[in-house]
Amino acid sequence: MSPTPSSAIHRERLQQLALFLRESEQILTAFDAWREEHSDLDGWPLNDAEHSRRAVRRDADTWRSFNHVRPFAKDLLATAEVQVQQLDPAHSQSRWPWQLSVLDHALTQLDALEQEWVEARDALPPSAGPGSFAYDDTLAERNEEAWTYLEDWSSHGQALLEVQAAIQQAPPRSPSLTTALTDMVPAAPATAPSSSVARR
Repeated sequence: MSPTPSSAIHRERLQQLALFLRESEQILTAFDAWREEHSDLDGWPLNDAEHSRRAVRRDADTWRSFNHVRPFAKDLLATAEVQVQQLDPAHSQSRWPWQLSVLDHALTQLDALEQEWVEARDALPPSAGPGSFAYDDTLAERNEEAWTYLEDWSSHGQALLEVQAAIQQAPPRSPSLTTALTDMVPAAPATAPSSSVARR
């Protein structure tokens, strides 16, 4: 098990998560606005090629934003799991454990997709560098497969900030753990807006 992050480090990580939540919302909103303007009455895109190009960019931009969170996402989840266990039920939301499990599963899948991408990239011929069709197509495929799991983090990542806020506003179940938890979890950063449900 990795050591508990310091208060300052944990605060910085939560702020980075909040930034991802804002960015992912903006990315999705921009994509949805464009699609609504460029679709027929039945919701089908008027230009399939442009729609695909913009979806590829949406996926890539969302991956790039989450990549600032992914290295320490497991630590954020581990800390939140401890916090939820220590909170009195009166100060806890019943959905939090489920949301944490969704985030954990999504992170596992994202890590697996990253490993598959590294292996696929290393298997490409030397001539297939960034900008080549083989490289870019393989990268776009990873991002497309990752989209569902990135959207899980965009939709449910807010729970980590909510748990953080709750632990600051209410004492844990065991009074003897109050000092330890206070040291472990700093004040929550400003919360980010919740993400809308993604649609392809």
